[in-house]
Amino acid sequence: MKTCTYSRQSPYGRIKRLGVFYNESTIIDPAKVWELYFDQKGFYNSNHKALYKTPSSLHELLKLSESPIDLLKETISLYEKQTVAGDFRTYQGADTSFDLNDDDSSKLECPLEKINCYRDFYAHEKHVAAGFKKRNEPIPQAWYEIPAYYKGPTSGFIGHKDDITWPYYSQKLDFELELACIMGRDGKNIKAKDAYNYIFGFSILNDISARDIQKKEMAIRLGPAKGKDFCTILGPVITTADEFNFQDPDLLMQAFINDEKWSEGKSIDSHYSWGEMIEHVSKDEWIIASDVLGSGTVGTGCGLELDRWIQPSDKIELIVEGIGSLKNIVGIPSKD
Repeated sequence: MKTCTYSRQSPYGRIKRLGVFYNESTIIDPAKVWELYFDQKGFYNSNHKALYKTPSSLHELLKLSESPIDLLKETISLYEKQTVAGDFRTYQGADTSFDLNDDDSSKLECPLEKINCYRDFYAHEKHVAAGFKKRNEPIPQAWYEIPAYYKGPTSGFIGHKDDITWPYYSQKLDFELELACIMGRDGKNIKAKDAYNYIFGFSILNDISARDIQKKEMAIRLGPAKGKDFCTILGPVITTADEFNFQDPDLLMQAFINDEKWSEGKSIDSHYSWGEMIEHVSKDEWIIASDVLGSGTVGTGCGLELDRWIQPSDKIELIVEGIGSLKNIVGIPSKD
């Protein structure tokens, strides 16, 4: 199952809502499916009851539902029964689904419209080794002892087909091919073997980096901050954890710049499992539903490793097996 946040034009401007892909182009609106259900049950306040059952925001759904994956599966089954009966609209005339190919006003947004906390790991040894080799340093022993991560802001997240911010203070921008894990349940002091019960799903992450600024920050042994915080990309969808049998996904990951393949790696090559990373994060600290964890860059998954650099107006496409294709255009450097 693939979830998304979509936007469509309405008389009140663009609206953003939770969607579930039924096939390659049909998107179900879960809240509208339940509104129709309560319409047919004879409730006056069917819209309110539907939003209580299944909010129109994935962030709210993850915060409120004990079993969001099961609830969305139930929604798909209900939708199928409605369509067999010829019911496609609520009593107020709202569609329970629509086809992306038939609606020019529709767009896929960042699939999680509000993120509680963003943590990005450094878990792929091939990428780590390449970075330390450039500094003529060995990988620190501590890297093999704890799955280290940094925390970034959540305000800079963008989605599929959005333009990438090029900050005015940087001369060297980079992409990073990563896998993202979206948490679906709150937890504290979680054991690695139990961690997969807390995962909602996985998405593609592009951790855009201002390498010249990051280099200065890391030389001070603090950061990254301004080298990272201006733009992070998530999308285009979230594939729910049941599609991977609630285990670490073993996925082919590729990066294409202007249709030329620059990078290829495997998500399973991470030195640490998602269970180990979640256990580490949750030590005497709460993980909250709607937290996003990044895997860190897969081996060869950035220009720094390849000594190849993206330029303004370049097209970046990250493809991850089982999730999809995340496309963005590099923006023009902004002016001071």
